[in-house]
Amino acid sequence: MKKTRTVLSGLLAATAVFTAACGTSDSPDAADTGDVSAASCEYTVTGGAAKDVNLPPAEAPQGTVSMTLETNVGDIPLSLDGDRAPCTVNAISHLARSGYYDDTVCHRITTAGIYVLQCGDPTGRGSGGPGFSYADEYPVGSGDSPTYAAGVLAMANAGPGTNGSQFFMNYRDSPLPPSYTMFGTVEPDGMKVLGEIAEKGAVGGAPDGAPAEEIRIEHVTVD
Repeated sequence: MKKTRTVLSGLLAATAVFTAACGTSDSPDAADTGDVSAASCEYTVTGGAAKDVNLPPAEAPQGTVSMTLETNVGDIPLSLDGDRAPCTVNAISHLARSGYYDDTVCHRITTAGIYVLQCGDPTGRGSGGPGFSYADEYPVGSGDSPTYAAGVLAMANAGPGTNGSQFFMNYRDSPLPPSYTMFGTVEPDGMKVLGEIAEKGAVGGAPDGAPAEEIRIEHVTVD
């Protein structure tokens, strides 16, 4: 059975084969941080990338990053929290700038128990990733148990420390344990688009499956 990254994880991803040299602040993806603090991140090569992409830079500038998913059903603007989850935001921004998410589908929607749209796997099957992984961030290990409320943007995973490229957007409050890195929010205009997607549900009216209408990310912009 293929191991799938999911917000209801029970399978552990394959262990990393070695730790990569992750680059420096001279990388074209590393912003000129000036006086802005930066986090040091470790990205571990796992192999088997669903789509070829380089490793993110090791230095992650902190602060807010604006990103927009341009989809076939409308734009979904996001606000990424680089203060609480700098290494996650660094990785996701890098993947977006590299075109990793372009022309990919959001492969999963849930309409019972939890209420999320999951995206980020170029294979469209829920088992693909970028060929590297990185550690969990907020709220994991913080002692906090925040609500995965409507509008929260978080990472899907296949167990502790297996973050890659897949993420989910909550279109309603979802009762989940604090095991999934929260790294931003969906802007109000994006929530309108998510609501329209959610109304159509999953294929065949299933509580969990592919969206009834294909949701394709055509391009992602990062400001």
